[in-house]
Amino acid sequence: MVLKSLILQGFKSFPDRTEIKFLGGMTAIVGPNGSGKSNISDAIRWVLGEQSSRSLRGAKMEDVIFGGTAKRGPVGFAEVSLILDNSTGVFRSPFTEIMVTRRYYRSGESEYYLGKKHCRLKDIRELFMDTGLGRDGYSSIGQGRIDEILSLKSEDRREIFEEAAGITKFRVRKEEAERRLAATEENLTRIRDLYDELTRQLEPLERQAEKAEQYLALKSELRVLEVSLWLRQLNRLKADTDKLSRDAETCRAQLEQAKTAQEQLYSRADRLTGELHEIDREIDALRASLRESERNAAEQESRIAVLRANIENAQRNIERVQAERAEREKQAESLDAQLTARKTRVDALETEKNGLQDALSALNAEKTAQQAQTDAALRDLEEAERRREDARNALHELALGRTAAQSGLSGMDDRQDSLRRECESAEAQLRDAENAQQDMDTRARNSGAALKERQTQFRGAETALHQAKTDAERCGTALRQAQSALTDAENRAAMLHDMQRDFEGFSRSVKSVMQQASRGGLSGVHGPVSALISTESRFVTAIDTALGASASSIVVETAENGKKCIEYLRRTDGGRATFLPLDTIRPASLRESGLEREHGCCGTADSLVRFEEKYGAVVRNLLARTVVCENMDAALALARSRGHRFRIVTLDGQVIQSGGAMTGGSASRGTGALARAGRLKAAEEQVQHCKSVLTDAENRLKEAEKQQKNCETAASEQSEAMRREAEQQAALTAACTQHRVLLDSVRARYEELSQQRQRMDEEKQRGADALASFEERQAQAENRLKEAEERVQTCRKAQMQQHSDAEQLDARLSEARNALTRTDAALESEKRALSQMQTLKDELHAGLSGTQESVARLKEETRRLDGELHDAQTAREQAEALTHSTQEKLTQAGEKREQLEARQNEARRDAQNANEQILGLERESARLENRVGQLKAEERQILDRMWENYELTPTPAESIAEPLDDPAAARERAHALRTQLRALGSVSTDAVEEYRRVRERCAFMGEQKDDLERAQRELYKVIDRLTVNMKEIFASEFAKLNVLFGQTFREIFGGGHAEITLADTSDILSCGIDIRVSPPGKAVKTITLLSGGEKAFVAIALYFAILKLRPTPFCVLDEIEAALDDVNVQRYAKYIRKLTDFTQFIVITHRRGTMEEADMLYGVTMQEQGVSRLLMLNLAEAEKRLKNTIK
Repeated sequence: MVLKSLILQGFKSFPDRTEIKFLGGMTAIVGPNGSGKSNISDAIRWVLGEQSSRSLRGAKMEDVIFGGTAKRGPVGFAEVSLILDNSTGVFRSPFTEIMVTRRYYRSGESEYYLGKKHCRLKDIRELFMDTGLGRDGYSSIGQGRIDEILSLKSEDRREIFEEAAGITKFRVRKEEAERRLAATEENLTRIRDLYDELTRQLEPLERQAEKAEQYLALKSELRVLEVSLWLRQLNRLKADTDKLSRDAETCRAQLEQAKTAQEQLYSRADRLTGELHEIDREIDALRASLRESERNAAEQESRIAVLRANIENAQRNIERVQAERAEREKQAESLDAQLTARKTRVDALETEKNGLQDALSALNAEKTAQQAQTDAALRDLEEAERRREDARNALHELALGRTAAQSGLSGMDDRQDSLRRECESAEAQLRDAENAQQDMDTRARNSGAALKERQTQFRGAETALHQAKTDAERCGTALRQAQSALTDAENRAAMLHDMQRDFEGFSRSVKSVMQQASRGGLSGVHGPVSALISTESRFVTAIDTALGASASSIVVETAENGKKCIEYLRRTDGGRATFLPLDTIRPASLRESGLEREHGCCGTADSLVRFEEKYGAVVRNLLARTVVCENMDAALALARSRGHRFRIVTLDGQVIQSGGAMTGGSASRGTGALARAGRLKAAEEQVQHCKSVLTDAENRLKEAEKQQKNCETAASEQSEAMRREAEQQAALTAACTQHRVLLDSVRARYEELSQQRQRMDEEKQRGADALASFEERQAQAENRLKEAEERVQTCRKAQMQQHSDAEQLDARLSEARNALTRTDAALESEKRALSQMQTLKDELHAGLSGTQESVARLKEETRRLDGELHDAQTAREQAEALTHSTQEKLTQAGEKREQLEARQNEARRDAQNANEQILGLERESARLENRVGQLKAEERQILDRMWENYELTPTPAESIAEPLDDPAAARERAHALRTQLRALGSVSTDAVEEYRRVRERCAFMGEQKDDLERAQRELYKVIDRLTVNMKEIFASEFAKLNVLFGQTFREIFGGGHAEITLADTSDILSCGIDIRVSPPGKAVKTITLLSGGEKAFVAIALYFAILKLRPTPFCVLDEIEAALDDVNVQRYAKYIRKLTDFTQFIVITHRRGTMEEADMLYGVTMQEQGVSRLLMLNLAEAEKRLKNTIK
């Protein structure tokens, strides 16, 4: 006994608390219609978790609550409790008694309890899973559910069979795994999107972070260098200030002494001064007049030079405009030829397009004709299939006729013929089953070997995929390194190019001249000497040393150009510079022979540099008399052997002057213009090399990504193939198990029928004659069916050929459409190019007309300038005449003054000497004080810059500063750092932290993605494992159920044959289940031909077979024997009695035969309208008392 009692309160027609106690065996619940018997069955189903109100015979769930009567009001909730005995461990619970309660309120709230503790519906379902109880179990069979077993759709019968096979828990787990898989794949998709987005962000952020780190590193290095240079400069300024202060004190003392001596001389000099005033005023007036005349003459001279330059410029502009006009005429001619070629190309493409359109039309027509042939083949196939179906129907009718003939035999003849057919059928089934078993075993072994081979291939694909991913990651790293190296090289090349463009390292005067020349303000300027020559890297230091200050000398075309440059520097206060006119510089030469044979001698410096031939005189003038040696020893030996007649420079910059003087020591390498040009060339070569490396890395990355994608595809295909192989292996294993059980059953039946056949051979012979005619006709019908089958196969092959031809034609159509699309694209591109060339031609013609106007305007300007030049020359001649007359007057006044000065010479000389001494001392004192102020101002500027830039004062700055061995190199390095910082542009210092954050998040997302991918693979494995287990268990249990069904059917019906079969053995978890029965004395094969009572009895037989296979703890049967006659009710009741050893039965019935077999009776009455009451009668106890009374 498992079900001890059922407690109802407020459930349907039981408003009051009602407890129904059950004994073991069979309990019957009886009562008139409408008394509430079935409400007890509904209560048990409801408390076990039923959620469908229709299954409980209600419109909504609220209908399970007592709704009230004329005398009673409605209640607020319904509650049902089951008390179960678990002393044998039927349920997965540690308790020996389990109380399950469900309560439902009118508000829609539902509560579940296990042992008076609140729980979930899921907990209750898990408690009853695989016990036959629960919502999907077969422990409760209602009034209409018995018919569901024999539903017309075989797929609808699967639920009860799966519960009987015990795979419900596997299906629940599989569905849960599939839900988790769906959620995992959804999360994986989202994670992959986030991971891809972060990966896309990571690369630019990495570049920004590298740029920011580079910026911070450069900024830090610049800070150290600037602070060190400023402190060094502060120390130097402090020493200079102290020295200048001491010199100023000494100068002030000497000035006081000089002033005392001056006062004594002034008194003597004053007497002579008055006499000279008058003559001085006259001379001053003459000199003023002379200066005015000279100024006018200079102005006219300057004006003449400007006008001549403007005239020359206008002439050059005329020549340039005419040259441009000629060039544009050539371009116009070239464009005409290109336009002609383009038009020819457009015409060819249009012709090709028309041809492709015609071919496409022809293919479409061919497609239409082929479609008609396909339709005709399809009609032939339908006709052949219709004839085959007619043949099958005829064959079926003949079989039915033979069965009818057999049924017409009387008594024993009928039975003998039936035995013969059954024996033949069993023998055929046995033979087919044995052959099928051997075939399945072979296929299972082959499938196992194929599965192992597929697993080996899958592991190889996974290994290849892992290697491909590793290669892709390595290529990605190499690509990023190449990109970083390219960025660094481009930045360095840009920095060096900017330094060369801005003439960094040259004096202010050189920069000023070159900038003015680049703007067109100065003509004939070629550039500094160092910018016009080049040499090998090993000679750079030697050539820089040999040139010395001449490296900054500016090469100009003529001396006149040099003069204009000097005037420009003087006018703009731009400093001083040295100019080398090409028309005046003469080349030098070294008249020494045999230098090339001297040990360690590299040759003269001019032979070691590369330059344009027009600069040969300048280069030879500067370098021809300088010899370059490899080292100092070689230089000294050469100087001694040649008598110190020329200058020698070593490769490391040491110098031996002609005459023997030596200059040397440490020198900054690579700081000159030549070295910078070399570094620029090296940097540009490095940029090209990095670009080549980057291109190679990109190609390798693309190839690696392609390989990875191919490996992923291969691994996916292998995984899918392995999964199919595993499913096939599981299906074959399950099918083998099922066939083995079926084979045993068929063999036993064949042996039984063989024994009967041996006893009735003679009786079978009599029935054979009656069947001869049917067999002959059946053979003819089979021949017709075979012919129809062959016709169907022929039509199908024709249809498949038509389908193949259609696919080939579709491929040709697709190719033609693609070719037409490509031609259209090429034609559109050519038309756009033709339009652009026509526009360019129109612009060239417009430019030619503008050129003519420019030439005319420039010629007019030249004529105007010639007139102004003539006027300026006339004015200059007049100013020169006035200057000559004024000079003659000034000479006469000077002679007169000299006579006066001769008389006062001694007095004036003494006074002048004293005055000059005082003035010199005052100037020196003022200079010293001014210099001290300048030094202090410089010191304040440095301190202000140090505070503004780095918020440092000298004391803490000393801890940052580093000793500088070469201040000039440090200043150049600081300038280079500032240039690099400017080249970096806008830099976000937060990029480093942002890159770190995104990289960590990307790594986290990568780990999440990997975890989800592992979970996905594990879930796939779990689902595959569950599928295999379900197939194996279902196949085994189904075979057992088939045997039990046949036995139960024969026991209940007193003979006959029954079996259940799978509609599709290749898909045993989803296919339908067919039921085939043959009652005693009948040849019926399908249940649709049975009567209503026979159907019900077949369903009951199948249900009892399920209970024998997997007994449930208790079972509720609600009037399932209603369609049976009294004899079959007796059989039904007695069979239930046989099953009570394993299952407790609660039977709701109206039938007497069922009541007689019950151990306990509950009567349900409705004395009060709408309210059910119970009466209990223990039949077993009553029978005992009756027996005792009789005795």
